[in-house]
Amino acid sequence: MNKTDSTKTSFATAAIHCGEEPDYTTCGNVVAPIHLSTTFARKRVDEPTGGFDYSRTINPTRKALETKLAALEGSRYAFAFGSGFAAVSMALFATLHAGDHLIALNDVYCGTKRVIDGVLNKRFGVAVSYVDQTHPLESILQAITPASRLVWIEGLSNPLLNMVDIKEIASFCHQHNLLLGVDNTFMSPYLLRPLELGADIVVHSSTKYMSGHSDVVSGVVMVNDEQLRTDLAFCQNAIGAVPSPWDCYMLMRGLKTLSVRMERHQHNALVIANWLQQHPRVARVIYPGLPSHPQHELIKRQCSGFGGMITFELADNGNPRAACQFVERLNTIALAESLGGVESLIEIPSLMTNIGSSPDDCKELGINDLMVRLSVGIEDVNDLIADIDQALQ
Repeated sequence: MNKTDSTKTSFATAAIHCGEEPDYTTCGNVVAPIHLSTTFARKRVDEPTGGFDYSRTINPTRKALETKLAALEGSRYAFAFGSGFAAVSMALFATLHAGDHLIALNDVYCGTKRVIDGVLNKRFGVAVSYVDQTHPLESILQAITPASRLVWIEGLSNPLLNMVDIKEIASFCHQHNLLLGVDNTFMSPYLLRPLELGADIVVHSSTKYMSGHSDVVSGVVMVNDEQLRTDLAFCQNAIGAVPSPWDCYMLMRGLKTLSVRMERHQHNALVIANWLQQHPRVARVIYPGLPSHPQHELIKRQCSGFGGMITFELADNGNPRAACQFVERLNTIALAESLGGVESLIEIPSLMTNIGSSPDDCKELGINDLMVRLSVGIEDVNDLIADIDQALQ
């Protein structure tokens, strides 16, 4: 079997071939088979056939997926889990112990805060500090204690689309013996590879852009460090929050088109963001590809593109239900949570994905009921603009 060397191939080629090289010892299949078997027979007690013993621990289809994921992220190791939050939880469980201290930026997704506050802090005694993302180095430094172990950030934050200098924060963390974890869901490894900037852990909700078709729930964690690999492998096996072979297959299928999808996502998003900026009923547009974005120049240096997420705020016309009425009038764009699929999705963060955040937290971050989050799909951009235009009228 000839192995595809991901270090010598482009992203698009690695996405198609890594982990799925034809096996000429059997039938030469060009797509990795779905191995549904939960257990694997062996000839000798101490020799698992091909290294496989039980599918919770290791499964051939999951192994193929993890090989592909590592190639795309540029990591030594990848671990697949049953959801994005299983991946976030496993990354946190693998690095933190009771009595440790976690530092997170204050605009991390409210679901991540739910895991941190409701599980790590409340149930397992991990201390937590949320710090100002607008001055991350200063605020992290002020929060550090002798028990500090991990700093958690997002590649592009949800829903405000903020970005920090990952290379700068990684260097700072390592100077203070801290690990850096990055949730890179919004950008995908096609646009941003935090491990190459010095991060220690990268997490994706692969339900989103990696899958790309809104038909599989999954999560992944990527690392380079050998001890982190050992700890994650232990958690993956011991806790067992792993994806099914079918889900692994579906995710591999989605990954093969990630590069072409991301190009279309961000092309459409930039066109729509520029159009929205000119609309009289839109007060503010947040999109990384616009020069008005506060971290536009950083994103140009740090990423290979701007992504497909737009957050915008409607002009205040005295109607508190203006955003609700707008999203309910859309026809092509679906009113739904989630993101990253081929279809465009829209939602109101304060009333949907971020409804678990307190009013004070929302106010502090600038999330209000006139703000909407748009995941731009790969439809014809003129159809999307026409749909938005009629709903704004």
